[in-house]
Amino acid sequence: MEVSSTNQEEKLVAEENESGEQGFSDQESEARRLALRENAKRVLRESGLAQMLQEINKNELRRRGNFEEYDSLLLLKWGTGYTRRHIWIEIKGNTIRFRLNSHRKCSSPVPICDGEYHTFTGPMWANSELLRLELYKYYRKPVAESSDD
Repeated sequence: MEVSSTNQEEKLVAEENESGEQGFSDQESEARRLALRENAKRVLRESGLAQMLQEINKNELRRRGNFEEYDSLLLLKWGTGYTRRHIWIEIKGNTIRFRLNSHRKCSSPVPICDGEYHTFTGPMWANSELLRLELYKYYRKPVAESSDD
């Protein structure tokens, strides 16, 4: 199955990324956070990404990784001291975004690249084999964390 992005999809992703929380009451903010969290759970479950991350932790890291979960953000961290690494995943609407080291914008249409994030739209992550291949690529070349010194 071949998946490609369109300019319209790229514009929608950019608009979603620019929209922010402004002027909400505490109750509205809490409801919005809950909705973000539930949407992130749904996308992670439907895409199979949650299970793929568990497989990496179990098989590759021998359960030495740890997960940090936020409303629409998930970090898989491993290593200690100078070897600390992580995979940073954000869920924005129906898209999955992997934050990478800053790099030149990729020429490949899938995933959508802005030089910092690789973004998978719903039709892209529906292809679980494509998502798995990309995830393992990011695992093999993870983002290194700066030391706390």
